[in-house]
Parts: sequence; C-alpha cells; structure tokens
Amino acid sequence: MLDACSTQTSGAVQDAPQGVDPMQAMRDLIERMQAELRFEKIRNEALNFEIARLKRWRFGTSSESLDNTTQAVLFDAIVADTAIEDRAAQDEIKPPPAAPAAKRQAVRQALPASLPRIDRHHEIEQTHCACGQALERIGQEVSEQLDCVPTQFFVLRHIRGKYACACCQTIQAAPMPAQVIDKGIPAPGLLAQVVVAKHDDHLPLYRQTEIYARSGVHIPRSSMAQWIGICGVQLTPLAKALKDFILGHGVIHADETPVKLLAPGKGKTSRAYVWVYRTTNFVAQRAVFYDFSTDRGGEHSRRVLQGFAGTLVSDDFSGYHALQSQGVTAALCMAHARRKLFEAHQFNGSEIAGHAVALIARLYEVERQARELEPEARRLWRQQHAKPVAETLHTWLSEQRQKLAKADVTAKAIDYALSNWRGLTRYLDDGHVPIDNNAAENAVRPLAVGRKNWLFVGSQQAGERAAVVLSLIESAKLNGHDPWAYLKDVFERLPTLKQRDLAQLLPHNWRPLGNAATADSAPVAAAA
Repeated sequence: MLDACSTQTSGAVQDAPQGVDPMQAMRDLIERMQAELRFEKIRNEALNFEIARLKRWRFGTSSESLDNTTQAVLFDAIVADTAIEDRAAQDEIKPPPAAPAAKRQAVRQALPASLPRIDRHHEIEQTHCACGQALERIGQEVSEQLDCVPTQFFVLRHIRGKYACACCQTIQAAPMPAQVIDKGIPAPGLLAQVVVAKHDDHLPLYRQTEIYARSGVHIPRSSMAQWIGICGVQLTPLAKALKDFILGHGVIHADETPVKLLAPGKGKTSRAYVWVYRTTNFVAQRAVFYDFSTDRGGEHSRRVLQGFAGTLVSDDFSGYHALQSQGVTAALCMAHARRKLFEAHQFNGSEIAGHAVALIARLYEVERQARELEPEARRLWRQQHAKPVAETLHTWLSEQRQKLAKADVTAKAIDYALSNWRGLTRYLDDGHVPIDNNAAENAVRPLAVGRKNWLFVGSQQAGERAAVVLSLIESAKLNGHDPWAYLKDVFERLPTLKQRDLAQLLPHNWRPLGNAATADSAPVAAAA
C-alpha cells in the first residue's frame, strides 16, 4: 500500500506541469488522497451502521435503554463540555450506580376468589390408632390447585310459549329475540369467542377449527369466516361513532403500519396499510380507531381526519404534512429523534449522539414527574424544568453538527432533530400534548403480532371489516374491559338498540346489564 502511494506521489511530482512547484503538486495530491480516505471511512461507517442496525432489528432486543452508569458518564461529560450555568442543576448530587439487584424468586399468587370451587374430600383409611383407640376427626386441611377443562360448548335453547284462542282459532307464540345473524346457529357468546380469538388472540380460523373439534364440535372454517364478516358489517356504525368520539378531542395520535394484501387469482401479495388514530393517555376515556387502505397515500389520513383541527402527534411521514392546510397542528415524536441518536451511539460509538441521548433522558424524567398533573400545571412544570434542557440540547446539537461531515451517521440523526425541532418541542407549550407517539405505536403492536399468524389479508373488504372489529376490541381493552364480555353484550343488545342510543355501547361508555357478561344458563361441571 505504501509502495503504491509512494509510486503515485513520485509520478505525480514528475508529471507536474512546467512552472508548477513540485512540492505544491505533492501537497495537493496528499490533500486529495486524504479527502478520499475520509470519504471512504465515512461510507464504511455508514455501511457498518446499516449492517448493525439490520442485525439488531432481526436478531437483537427491542430495548433502547442505556444503563445507569453509561448515562451518568454521558451526562457528566455534557456538563463539563457545555458549562451549563444552572447552578441548581450542577449542585444536584448524583446517586452512585445501584448494585445489581438479586434475582427475584417467583411468588405464588393467591387463586382468584371469583373462580368456582369444586371440593374433593379425602379421608384416611385407618379408623383406629396403632394403640387401638378410635380416631376422632378434629378438623381438616384445605389445599387448592388451579385446574381447567377445554372450551365447553352448550346448546342455548329458546323455549317460546305458544298460545291458542279457541274462539278466533288463532295461534300466537312469543317472538324470537333479535339476533346479529338471523336464523343462524351461533349465539352471541360464540360469535364473541370466534371474533376475539381471531383478532385478539391472533388464532387463524383453521386453528380454531382444530381447537373446537377437541371439544366435540365441528365448525367449518368457511362458516366462521362468514360470521366474522357479518359481525364486521353490524359493528360498522359503532366503529364510526368511535371515530367521531376520537376526533372530538383536541389532541390525538396517528401512525400506520404495513400489512400484506392478497391479490386474487395471482397467488401474490401487495402492500396495504392499517392506520391508527388514538386518544392520548392524558384523558380518562380512551379509544383507538383503525382504518384499512390499499396504499400509503396521504389522502387516507385526510379522509379520516376531515373536520379535525386540533394537534396531531405523529412521526415525520409526509402524508401528514398536508393536514396542516386544514388547520391541524403538527407535534412530532421525540422517541423517533432519540432512536436515531441512540443507534448512532450504540452502533458507531458516537459520543456526540450519546450526550444527546442523555439529555433526552432528562426530558423524559421531567415527563414522568408531570404525568399525574393537570394540563395547565403540566405545561408550567415543563416550562420550568424541561424547556431549559431542550434549549441546551438544541445548542449542543447545533454546535456539534458543524464538526461533522454530511454523510456521517450522527450528522444525519442530528439533521433530523434540528430540521423538526419545532414539532419535537411543541409539547412544551401545551399540557395536553404528549412528548412522543408511543401510545400509537403500542396500538400498532396487535397488528405486528397478528400478521405473524394470519400472514396476509384476504381482500380489501376483509381488511376494512377487520379494522372495525379491532377498533372495538382494542378500545375495550384500553378501558379495562374483557373484550369477550364486551362483544357478547354488544351482540345481544345491538340488534334492538336505537340509533340515538348507540353511544351506550361505545367501549368507554359501556356498562354490562346485570349478569350480561356471563352465559345465561351455562352448565356447571360436577366432580366425583
């Protein structure tokens, strides 16, 4: 390598034009070669960064946390390098790194008191002691075990009284209760079971067929698919009312995730998308709405958010930018900016990115302290404690960016943060706005888990109906309801409910009627 460089340098000096200083020509060549080396080094770092990031995405953990020791060291370096003038912050005593906690032993939890108890009595065989004296029973010892039986099916019989009039020669019978599926075999409890197993437990229908067959009931997969489709249609008005409820808030989350859509007759799949719209965690009544589309065009978000003029918390996807023309205020996700800096620190060893991650950790610490405050109190707390940290972070990133080449991985992460700074810090001026979009990303997780099981969506119509069902299931879970009990009650009450009373069945308003969440006459297993 050195011989080649020496040969190239000497050749360049010998080939220098007349009147040009050979030493100057050699210096120019050296500078050019050094620039090429710097470029190759940056490109290799970028390629290694992508390889490391893909390996972590495929094989590594999803955690993005720094250990306490590393974070403390990075923060100390920030204070030393930037000479923060806030004496109160400098005087804070940092606790020493905590010793590794001992591994916790599993603690057996008490069995729920709500479960039915089946008693089995055991008595000793001997009636007399070895001394010949008769044994006298003085008490008993009770031990409890948790047991189960596979899914039990039972036949719900509707017995309707039939009456005749001897005078008019007419016969009358009590009407059959209205059903989601007229003259269908499935009762509301079975419909709820099939729907929840498919969209919450992520069990494809062929697996459900096998599970139910072990309980002695054969339910064809085609029948269950038809039931789910009908349920999706019947629940559509409820999902639309849920969307209107979400859009009535001043701040909502938005995100999107890809799913595979089957192309009929071709045996191939195309990329479709499910959009997520969710209330923030700062409100007591929470809801989430899913919308299915065949592409990622921004017109889909504009269609759903038509008439909304509040603050939208999202990532920097361009599809949301056009919403600002209809009065929507953009608040961007701090977790996205942190993730890019974290990856630059983890995979490239960038101390600059590590310092920025430590400062962002301070912003999140302020958020944890303000979580339970009222919106106005939260805004004032942020202004007092988070805004100075954000200004320090912005100054640090701006200064360090000037030292980095454009192609550097850390430079790209810093450029993302600086170019979106107004959106990233929008939450500082509004106590209703969260610091990140993690609530929407958590709402995407059921889809991420589900598509590993059902692999693809069969059609656009199936995707739209699945989005309706998923909206109600996940909203019920957000409000602390059992999704099976909620859907069973909805399927019982929906056929006779008037349109003006539809809001009663929204997950955040739902209250079970009496013992509606349980089977009316489910048989109880007996023990020998």
